[in-house]
Amino acid sequence: MSVVRTVRYGIPALLIMKSYSLTELCALIGEALNESLDASYWVKAEISSLSVKGGHMYLELIDGKTAKMRATCWAGTQEMLMAYFESETGQRLQPGMAVLVETEIQYHPVYGLSLSIVGIDPSYTLGDIAQQRQRTIQQLEKDGLLDAQQLLPLPTLIRRIAVISSPNAAGYEDFKHQLDNSGYAFETQLFGATMQGEGAVKSILAALDEITNNLSPITNNHYDAVAIIRGGGATTDLSCFDNYELCAVCAQFEIPILSGIGHTRDVSVLDLVAREALKTPTAVAEWLIHRMDEQMSRITDLLARLQRTAERQILIRQHRVELLEQRLAACNPERIYRMGYSLLTKQGKVVRSVDELHAGDIVTTHLADGSRDLTV
Repeated sequence: MSVVRTVRYGIPALLIMKSYSLTELCALIGEALNESLDASYWVKAEISSLSVKGGHMYLELIDGKTAKMRATCWAGTQEMLMAYFESETGQRLQPGMAVLVETEIQYHPVYGLSLSIVGIDPSYTLGDIAQQRQRTIQQLEKDGLLDAQQLLPLPTLIRRIAVISSPNAAGYEDFKHQLDNSGYAFETQLFGATMQGEGAVKSILAALDEITNNLSPITNNHYDAVAIIRGGGATTDLSCFDNYELCAVCAQFEIPILSGIGHTRDVSVLDLVAREALKTPTAVAEWLIHRMDEQMSRITDLLARLQRTAERQILIRQHRVELLEQRLAACNPERIYRMGYSLLTKQGKVVRSVDELHAGDIVTTHLADGSRDLTV
């Protein structure tokens, strides 16, 4: 027991109070929480930060600027819940994502109040992702950017390709292998980027900037198309390809964008704004090869048509030459001589009238086998 002298409203008073150690007080708070709260609560929040250490997931959950609390998903539960969440959404949990989680409220004398995550509802996150995606599409449409890439003409031959991909991705290797073994002289230049996770948007935008800076009429650097490709792995984070800033930059890019990001669950917003949207890196390579096949077929057809046209022109000209030769042969004086006719000349000029002849004139008569001078 302790006696404390206090003054309330200027009047001294003696109060007798029971004292507690800090440990005892913390225990009392813990008991009170356990007795007054339910076993678990479903909580809607946004992930502010997230990290995984030793199999445990540590998060900070926020509700705008009005509330913030630490949360933990312990190793055994974390593996099971994350596998379930990814199989349902096709994405990993990440900062900025809205979630509905089942939590147990925990109080620790040292670490204070926190939440332990024991369940998650993927449908809530899917609904939020769908709403964000729809807002991105509506904004692009409002800005007149949704179909901007469709106004870009595709080069007849798409041969020089700037590639945005993770350098070590299996999808990039497959893409390169197909082009290198196609029999066509494709030229590719890799602009490495992070293709998933929190830093993906910034990394891809940096790669696009690098491509723009690499375009130079002085050095004759030019690309026929930009391929944004991503492949490999099963369930991965693809939400970056619904980001408004990234999609807006791609929509306004001066070179046709080809997308092949392995989005098997749905079509991303990037697919919507790209000049040509393919499912995978392999599909992009196949599209490029098929386009070259089409152009080669057209060239082959044109060569065949040119060959046939040249041959017809040669035959026509040969026939014309033969007709001219026949006409020349018909007009040949020697032919006339052989028919019994002769040609009379006077002083080297053809005599065409008897009026040109006078007694004593010397003229020459030309026959098939020779000529003779005659005197009139």
